[in-house]
Order: sequence, then C-alpha cells, then structure tokens
Amino acid sequence: MRLLNKKRRIQYLGFNDIWFCIIGILTISIIANYLFNNPSERESIDLVLIGWFAALVSTICDWCIIRSILIFLRKKYPDFKDDLKRIIFLLIAIISVILVVDVTMGFLLAKFFIFLGYSSSHMVLLKVLLPIFLIIIMTMAIYEAVYYYIRLKKSIREEEQAKQIMIQAQLDTLRNQAQPHFLFNSLNTLRDIIDQDPKEHAKDFVDNLSNVYRFILESGNTNLTSIEKELKFTKAYVYIQSERFGSNLQMNWNIPANKLTAMIVPMSLQLLIENAIKHNIVSRAKPLLITVTIKDDFLVVHNKIQTKSTKVPSTKIGLKNIEQRYALISNKLPEITNDGNQFTVSLPLLKLSDQKKNYANTNH
Repeated sequence: MRLLNKKRRIQYLGFNDIWFCIIGILTISIIANYLFNNPSERESIDLVLIGWFAALVSTICDWCIIRSILIFLRKKYPDFKDDLKRIIFLLIAIISVILVVDVTMGFLLAKFFIFLGYSSSHMVLLKVLLPIFLIIIMTMAIYEAVYYYIRLKKSIREEEQAKQIMIQAQLDTLRNQAQPHFLFNSLNTLRDIIDQDPKEHAKDFVDNLSNVYRFILESGNTNLTSIEKELKFTKAYVYIQSERFGSNLQMNWNIPANKLTAMIVPMSLQLLIENAIKHNIVSRAKPLLITVTIKDDFLVVHNKIQTKSTKVPSTKIGLKNIEQRYALISNKLPEITNDGNQFTVSLPLLKLSDQKKNYANTNH
C-alpha cells in the first residue's frame, strides 16, 4: 500500500508520522474512553477495558479516515493559494467523520454492553464530542503546520535555485558577449596589419590569435579566475598587439607574487588593456604606457589619456560587461576614475567568501 511506504508518507505528509499516529491514537482513545463512560461504569475493570477498546477502534477509524481525506485534499489543492480552501474542507470533514463514526460506535457500544449483560448508558452527546473535535482539530493542525513548514522550505530552496540559474544565465551571456567583443577588435587589428605589413606578419598574427582563442575556450566556463591565469592570457594578447604597435605600446607590470592567487572576473584585465589601446593614440610620437599594479586589494590599470582625433567605432561592451559581471558575483564593484589626464580602472580582488550567496554554486 502506498501509505505504508515511508517514502510516500514523507511525500504526502512532510514527515514519517508512524510514531505520531501511534501516540496520538492512544492518547485520544484514553481521553475518549474517560469522556464516554459514566462514572459507575469505571468501577469495573472489565467495563473500563471494553470501553477503552471501543474508544480505540473509533479513534483509529476517525484518525485513518481524516488522515486519508487530508492527503486527498493536499493532492487536490497543493498550492499556497489553496490553503484556506483546503483547511475549510478539512474542518468540515473532521466534523462529519467524528459525528458519523463516534455516534455509530457509541450506539453499537451500548448495544454490545447490553448483549454482554451489562447495564450501559453509553450515549454520545454533543458536549462529549466537543472535546474530541478540539483534540482532533489540534492534531490535524500539527499535520498542517509541518506541511506548511516543509512546503515553505521547498519553495525557498526552489526560489534560490531559480536565482542561481538566472544568475548563471546572465553570467554566461556576459561572458559570451566578451568573446565576440575580443574577436571584433582583433579582426580590426588584423585588417590594419594587412594594410601596413607583409603577409607574413599577418600570418604570425593569426597564429598567435588562434593560441589566444584556445586559451579563451579552455577557460571559457569559469566565472572567476586567478590573477596568474589572467596575466598569462593578457600577456599573450599584448604580444599579439605588439605585432602591430611594436615599442609604441609599453606595459608596466607590477604584480607581487603573493597576489597571483587572488581572483578576478575572466578577461577583465584583457578588456581594460584592449579599451586603452582602442581609445588612445599609440604612435612613435605618443607611445602608450599602460600600468598594471596592485593597490589596496585592487588590481589597478591606468594610462595617460591620449584621445584620438577620429572616433573609433565602439560596441560599448567592455567596461559595462566587467561591471555587470562583478555586480552579479559579489558586492565589490570596479572603480572607474577619469581626471582628464589619467584613466584608471580598479578591479576588486575577490575570494571565494566574497561571492554572493545565490552565486556560490554557479561556478562550472
């Protein structure tokens, strides 16, 4: 039988109620026996036992029938919005079952006592049934309280899981957005190389570009990466750009060894250097110096502003992409300053403990 199965009991009731049933039935049967018997009938031990047995049978009937109705109503009205309707139906069922079962059992018990030769005055009156109503209702209220608590926990858990899925989807979208952005700018660079340099330089550029993209694909499913890995990727990217700019692009790396294990958003450092190259003059007359350093638990990237005379087409993804990914992952956000002379972006160094609760399980 389904309800004798522990897994089924937990599914329908929220907990394994075997001991709750046993203790509840015994307690209610003892109280019912005391209420239903006249004081004169309690003087004989055999009458007490017979009365208790009858009360036990009626209590078991009450309990099992009401419990079955309770399960039926939960299957029919499982949602929170149906709670009031389900409870009203359950109260009606409790009253109906107790009236039918207890009145019938009281009548049969009186006839049974007379058949055995006892003088019985067993009568089931409303004032006697009232305490039984209250006890059964309180018992079913315990069932409902447990059921509500279990559903609430499940609802909260499902909501948290939904948030995690949503956050992961947003992160995946932003991460995938950054990769075409990189390709877009790399193709622009390749076009310039083809215009300016021999084909061999273009071939070398494509070879190096494929190596960089291999790195992107290998680390493409991570939402956080160490500074050490990001530096390896970024330096490979800078090497590619050096094919185009030569010594006109200068990098100043100042990263202490003890900070290499700190974490940042993948491709964030590369995007910052890419933006600096894209929006500033890089020439022999005006070489571009980009400094990358650590300051107060931030990875700081800054360069002198050397605005180009012609505006470069922009996808407007870089900085916004980084900010959105940081916002999804933690409460620490990048800091951007532009004083008209220097452009500085500071990326917070993250630890696993800095991750938002909803994000904690979204790393691949």
